[in-house]
Amino acid sequence: MSLPSNLFYTKDHEWAKIEGDQVTMGITDYAQAALGDITFIDLPKIGAQVKQAQWCATVESVKAASDVYAPLSGEVLKANVALAEHPELVNKSAYEQGWFAVLKISDQLEKNKLMNAQNYAEYLKTLTK
Repeated sequence: MSLPSNLFYTKDHEWAKIEGDQVTMGITDYAQAALGDITFIDLPKIGAQVKQAQWCATVESVKAASDVYAPLSGEVLKANVALAEHPELVNKSAYEQGWFAVLKISDQLEKNKLMNAQNYAEYLKTLTK
């Protein structure tokens, strides 16, 4: 399973790539593997205000539907419209082509609530015991 060291992670299996006052977000490789073949993604709307740890998107797969939570609070600047026609990009490339949205961060201190790759890897070990 892939786990980029330059990203931050949530306990709900979202990832966050923080660059200045913006964050690109998506679901982790672990999450997409658990969901199976992804068939539909309801992305957040551009201009929407999202709050850390609150619902911002939905992923549907052959196995289940799952809520996606914002890793940080902010305004949605971009949504990955390619996922509307090709939701399988999340299965193929969770951290590159399968990103969900870009947010303008409203509270940089919220980053302290996220896990780094090492801590997330340790967290995943607790789930597989």
